[in-house]
Amino acid sequence: MGLLDSLFGNGGRRFIKRKDSDAGEAGRALEDLRGSLYNDLRTSEAAKRQQRRFCGPVVALTFNFMVAVGIILGNKLVMGRVGFNFPIFLTFIHYCCAWLLLAIFKALSLLPAAPPAKSTPFSSLFSLGVVMAFASGLANASLKHNSVGFYQMAKIAVTPTIVIAEFFLFKKTISFHKVLALAVVSVGIAVATVTDLEFNLFGACIALAWIVPSSVNKILWSNLQQQTNWTALALMWRTTPVTIFFLVALMPWLDPPGVLSFKWDVHNTSAILISALLGFLLQWSGALALGATSATSHVVLGQFKTCVILLGGYLLFSSDTGWTSICGAVTALGGMTVYTSLSIKESREKARDQLPKQSLPPQKLKSTEDDDNSRYSPPDHTPAVV
Repeated sequence: MGLLDSLFGNGGRRFIKRKDSDAGEAGRALEDLRGSLYNDLRTSEAAKRQQRRFCGPVVALTFNFMVAVGIILGNKLVMGRVGFNFPIFLTFIHYCCAWLLLAIFKALSLLPAAPPAKSTPFSSLFSLGVVMAFASGLANASLKHNSVGFYQMAKIAVTPTIVIAEFFLFKKTISFHKVLALAVVSVGIAVATVTDLEFNLFGACIALAWIVPSSVNKILWSNLQQQTNWTALALMWRTTPVTIFFLVALMPWLDPPGVLSFKWDVHNTSAILISALLGFLLQWSGALALGATSATSHVVLGQFKTCVILLGGYLLFSSDTGWTSICGAVTALGGMTVYTSLSIKESREKARDQLPKQSLPPQKLKSTEDDDNSRYSPPDHTPAVV
């Protein structure tokens, strides 16, 4: 400090101290921010509140829609140009990368806390992990072994399967107007996308086997988040190891041999890793959407994505989709609009019913007034009869 005193004097010493104090304040602010974030994620209740606060239905559905469009392009790149024709192993890579990212979040104390073990039976988490493996793996296998038309028919069948499954599992019913809207959506999607129905026995078996796990997967994701304090990331952390185990069991049955002889160069590996990152974002955004809405709404979102891709290709790239497909897509969008408006109306009515009542019930209010009148009744000034 003697050299600094000789060069700058007392002003230099004050400048260095001010810089040190600024650095200390910035460090304390960063530590306070990290501590606040840690406190928000330390309990499952606080983490659930944060998820509902920052990721409502509109944000979750928009996030899921954007990622779904991106992963379609990513998977086309991997299975088309790269030539990676191992759908189950690709799904396995997706979930391994997702579990690695979740492990990093946990090491950095950024993974939300899970509810107590007694609040959710292990069988529910195990079942979710199993159906996730079958739903994700069989979806990619169905896309590989079936024509686009047959694949879309299987996707359309998921909607009534969810409605029937929720009725038998949870006694959940939907209004007649919603049923009509969903029927219009399904017919419109069928007209818009089902242009070829090439039948393949093996592919048809895979498609039919995929419908039930896909429906149950969406129902369990939605129910566990809405009925308990599970967040999307915490539930992914608990169920992903089970999914990975069953994907390994599915690989010898559904994947062709030769995955080790694939050309794992920098270009191909980079494309597969980008697809894996998009797969993690798709799983996360899908879980957020299912937690914020319902399984049926999430299926309608997937059909909306199909319509947007079809109409976008026609409007932006002048693709020859045919007027029949265009009319089907417009019809499906009309049904989706009606379904969305009915869902918003029901959610508002439910929120209004849950609001605390500001006034007392009529009977209680009347009894209270009678008590007050008897307590504070004025004296009787009627003259006595002599």
